[in-house]
Amino acid sequence: MLDMSFYSGKKVFVTGHTGFKGTWLCKMLVNSGAEVTGYALEPPTNPNLFDISGLKGEMNSVIGDIRNLSRLFKAFETAEPEIVFHLAAQPIVLESYRSPHYTYETNVMGTVNILECARQTDCVKSMLNVTTDKVYQNNEWAWGYRENEPLDGYDPYSNSKSCSELVTHCYKRSFFQEKGIAVSTARAGNVIGGGDFAENRIIPDCVRAAMAFKSIVVRNPNSVRPYQHVLEPLAAYLLIAQRQYDDILLADYYNVGPDECDCITTGELLEKFCTCWGGGQDYEFKTKVGPHEANFLKLDCSKLKSVMGWAPRWNVEQAIEKTIEWTKVYLNDAGIPEAIDRQIKDFLSVKVV
Repeated sequence: MLDMSFYSGKKVFVTGHTGFKGTWLCKMLVNSGAEVTGYALEPPTNPNLFDISGLKGEMNSVIGDIRNLSRLFKAFETAEPEIVFHLAAQPIVLESYRSPHYTYETNVMGTVNILECARQTDCVKSMLNVTTDKVYQNNEWAWGYRENEPLDGYDPYSNSKSCSELVTHCYKRSFFQEKGIAVSTARAGNVIGGGDFAENRIIPDCVRAAMAFKSIVVRNPNSVRPYQHVLEPLAAYLLIAQRQYDDILLADYYNVGPDECDCITTGELLEKFCTCWGGGQDYEFKTKVGPHEANFLKLDCSKLKSVMGWAPRWNVEQAIEKTIEWTKVYLNDAGIPEAIDRQIKDFLSVKVV
């Protein structure tokens, strides 16, 4: 089971710390007493979660491009981390069609660069590369993909993350096993939660429409995705890094997603969101021709459950409720750092069964 006290006093390096997931992860680490250094570009949106989270004064934030190896290495050497979480990425599928070169540079060479930093230093004991559920060759199956399925993401984002996986596998075999560095990858599903202001993501689009008193517009209501609250995969990342720190034999490749019942269609997600938001919020479907996106995607997470003793804590309804709860705190300007801390505490207090 996850023991957050494990991180007290540990030196932790997080790439992509100014992003949505990175901010929540750093807040969990800081709250646990870790000495956290983040390396990332400026926050990608305005407003953004990092600026309103209160983290700036609680951790060492280095602004830099993951593609810049010399700057990254300098920050890495200064931090001397024992544990590394690699989250920096170009994470949007539609953006990857617009900027494939930048997507591959960031997601593939960015991974090479952070692996090089770990290879050329002697401080790292545990490292986790966060990829995506979209790394698999998608056959539109009705069952969840397992870790031994072929990797071959379709679009530039998904494919670049498949490449990031393969690069990590190579470095693990070629360099890290002999150095005693535990390295895993985590393939996470779609995350929702308070503070995601990104474009072309379903829940942020829902929130923007609701705030503007407009109908939510969705282009593909029948697509199935493994939706989960952002704290779910973050807890899994922390658990993997902790367990492999103590036992390098646990370093592997892990799916991180919700239970089968929480893999729902986008239309079902919208219905739940509108009900929870209240006020007569509604939605409409507008089919629009665009770049290819998978229609059906699930993960089989039995490996993480059996090896690590992990299990989801909040179901999809609770994930939506917590997202809206956070959003209404934000709209009322009622104290975001406290709201983040409160949700982390509530999440970690749930008994895993």
